[in-house]
Amino acid sequence: MKLATTTGDFSNYTVEQTKAMEYCATAGFRYLDYDFGSDFRRKNGAFSNEDLDAYADIIKRKADELGVRFIQSHAPMGAPIAPDNAQFIADNKRCIDFCAKLGIDKIVIHSGYEPGLSPEQTFLRNRDFFLPLLHHAEKYGINILVENFNIRCIENLYWIDNATDLLKMIECVDHPLFHAVWDAGHANMQKMSQDEELKILGKHVMALHVQDNMGNDDSHVAPYFGTLSLDSLMHGLIDIGYNGYFTFEASNILLSADKRTPYEKDKRVWKAPLDIRIKAENLLYEIGKSVLCAYDCFEE
Repeated sequence: MKLATTTGDFSNYTVEQTKAMEYCATAGFRYLDYDFGSDFRRKNGAFSNEDLDAYADIIKRKADELGVRFIQSHAPMGAPIAPDNAQFIADNKRCIDFCAKLGIDKIVIHSGYEPGLSPEQTFLRNRDFFLPLLHHAEKYGINILVENFNIRCIENLYWIDNATDLLKMIECVDHPLFHAVWDAGHANMQKMSQDEELKILGKHVMALHVQDNMGNDDSHVAPYFGTLSLDSLMHGLIDIGYNGYFTFEASNILLSADKRTPYEKDKRVWKAPLDIRIKAENLLYEIGKSVLCAYDCFEE
């Protein structure tokens, strides 16, 4: 397995994906997950008024310069099954088009949920959202991946937070390009057995979001910073014959400054300096390498 991480790790340090790519590469990562969410929030990058082909060329040239490659991506957050979701569908199609330009064959797109819907209604509403995107993705052979969310905690609001239900939705949508990304941290919040959950999804697991937490909050910290059973995760991946990337989504290895109490008179050390953040990113890489080496499956 090869290690990867998201360009979103540096969204608090730069508004430019090229800079985020550079910082990830400096930390040791050679395989990257393109974070469309950063572009979407700022209306820059893939969501700027710039020609999409021209912007893709900038990213490709930077990737070649750094010796990195994009191997998956994550679409922006939104309201997938809202009645007025036409623009959001168009936004996701734009992401798919951009993936094709970069040679990315997997994009994670969140499923939607609304109060009062049963699981079956939720699956059907999501099918209506995903099918137009899947038909668009067919042009390029790009897989759309849906993930298990964190633990359900709002009364009368159902969302997909376990492998069994995730598989049911994949089977409901019933498309050869529709599969799963397994979020290990989300499963950890429910104290699920990672290996048993992964066996339920089997061949549908095409990507990972590896992150940790203490089981009570979706912290997105690095492994060993929380209670995630890495052994259970690794056994599950090996048992299902997973041959994808070991992709981190642990952007809070150092908590972002906006979550920290500020001292209004002086903020010199309120935000971790960039060089410290890059060293933390390198620690993330070394943690991943250690885990994969322990199971004799690390690849450069």
